[in-house]
Amino acid sequence: MSEWAVKCSGVTKTYKTGGQSTYALRGIDVAVRPGELMMLVGPSGCGKTTLISVIAGILDRDEGECTIFGEDFKAMRPGQRTKFRGLNIGFVFQQFNLLPTLTAAENVAVPLLINRENRGHAIRRAKEMLERVGLGEKVNSLPSRLSGGQQQRVAIARALVHRPRLVVCDEPTSALDHVTGERVMDLLKDVALEDGRVLVVVTHDQRIFKYGDRIAHMDDGRVTHVDAPEPANETMGGI
Repeated sequence: MSEWAVKCSGVTKTYKTGGQSTYALRGIDVAVRPGELMMLVGPSGCGKTTLISVIAGILDRDEGECTIFGEDFKAMRPGQRTKFRGLNIGFVFQQFNLLPTLTAAENVAVPLLINRENRGHAIRRAKEMLERVGLGEKVNSLPSRLSGGQQQRVAIARALVHRPRLVVCDEPTSALDHVTGERVMDLLKDVALEDGRVLVVVTHDQRIFKYGDRIAHMDDGRVTHVDAPEPANETMGGI
């Protein structure tokens, strides 16, 4: 088995609009070990979200190599790619992407239903996960009845419910207060340590840097350096 759960070498990505090219990734080299929480940090527009989208198979890279648990999305047929993502990857999108006509529990159950789990079991598992993120009393609420922070926790529960091997998160604490952010990061960290699972977290929130095992600093489409987080002087919320 490879030492790396995620390994990207020389990855490039270019967006073409109106006859012009925008270089989002300029030869990215980054690797993540099983059981590790890797944070991607850097200024807005430096390529962080594009990189996790390539890692998760949402976007195709232009050049370079990128493997997830030894598998390469580019080598898969569309059906294989969809199945692999459904079984192995959880997403926490910055815009939440909750389905407005479904309750919180139904939204969280979606990955299980896509994987053809029994509906009753899927809803029970979804309710358990909502309890873990502190939303046990909101299982039957529609997204329109939830605050931004509550919607974000629903999105996190949805990403974790099917026990994926890789979880990619885009600003998972951006809409959360200090105490709730700490609770969510504790949960995400617990998941990362279970059975060699992997988390890759994009964040601007310096309060949560302490949760990372390593931090990859990005600028202008490149990883400039990777280091360990500095010891925190205080916990989130000043507790």
